[in-house]
Amino acid sequence: MTRGSGKFRARLARLAVGLSALITAAALPSLAEAEELHVLNWKGWGTDDPSALAEFEEQTGAKVVHDYITSYPEVFTKLHTNPGYYDVVVLNVAFVGQAVREGLLEPVDTEALKNYSQLFAELRESPQLVIDGQVYGVPWIWGVTSVVYDTNVFKEAPTSLEILWDPKYAGRVCWRDDPEDSVRFAALAIGQNPDQPQDLNAVAEKLRALKPQIKAFWKSEDEWRKLVAAKECDLSIFWTSSADKAIGQKVPVSYLVAKEGAIAFRDSLVVPAGTSKKPLANAFIDYMTSIQFYRHWAQAGGAPVPANGAAVAELPEASETRTVLTTPENMARINFKGALSDEQRQSYLNLWQETKAYFAE
Repeated sequence: MTRGSGKFRARLARLAVGLSALITAAALPSLAEAEELHVLNWKGWGTDDPSALAEFEEQTGAKVVHDYITSYPEVFTKLHTNPGYYDVVVLNVAFVGQAVREGLLEPVDTEALKNYSQLFAELRESPQLVIDGQVYGVPWIWGVTSVVYDTNVFKEAPTSLEILWDPKYAGRVCWRDDPEDSVRFAALAIGQNPDQPQDLNAVAEKLRALKPQIKAFWKSEDEWRKLVAAKECDLSIFWTSSADKAIGQKVPVSYLVAKEGAIAFRDSLVVPAGTSKKPLANAFIDYMTSIQFYRHWAQAGGAPVPANGAAVAELPEASETRTVLTTPENMARINFKGALSDEQRQSYLNLWQETKAYFAE
């Protein structure tokens, strides 16, 4: 071997090392991006459970970054203004069709989800999630918005929505600041279909009658918790799963499914159009519908009813969600939210804004 050939090999080795460094440096941004999953959801609503996130991140090596909403219209605004940024979104099934029509969602590859077959068939096959033969949403959880009451004030549970209008509790009602829920509850109270009220004037009149009753409006769970801690609310419109969490933390509240009914929601996991991280999004959706995930949420408290039938048993036996919501009598009175047209949604918003303006007079 000549000295020249040795120098040549040394130069080749140095060149290879340099090229390797350049390739690695060029690849680093894409690798860092691939490890980050952007999730859009309500704050404290399951997907950001610390123990569950730690488990998922350990399994995948991904970092989950959350962005939060306070209303579903925000979802549409964020998806329209930040295309390709979000990878998984929690979306009420009543909004999935609209999101599909606006080109905001990708079909879900259910073949990549090993837990998909465990989800209740009636939820999986909902026409609100399966559109034109393609699956656009994976059923995740369901729960109820109902009347929550202070157990120090009520030694026996109320039975009717009319308790919200009872003059005895004037200035003691904390109401969710949401136009659709407000119209739906008023419609239930006067015996109308909450999805298709026949007489919006009667609904408006019923809502106006709340004026002396309202102590405060709330939009987030944290706002409601602060009101309750300040002993401002004898009665509230609130989410039963969040009430369950409060009960587990010794907050003196409980809830009922009134004889007139309650409003139920179903949340799904969807994949926004434009995401570059479909495999990681699929992995996250699969984990979120697993028994392992539901176990974390049940242990943390405030878990709603899972769409995974095998995970229902993970809810604590003493859970109000399990003992109140799943009785045959109460199940028969629960009204799952249906889809609303854009015209309906706008009319509800207008009605609610007019009602709040009346309250402020």
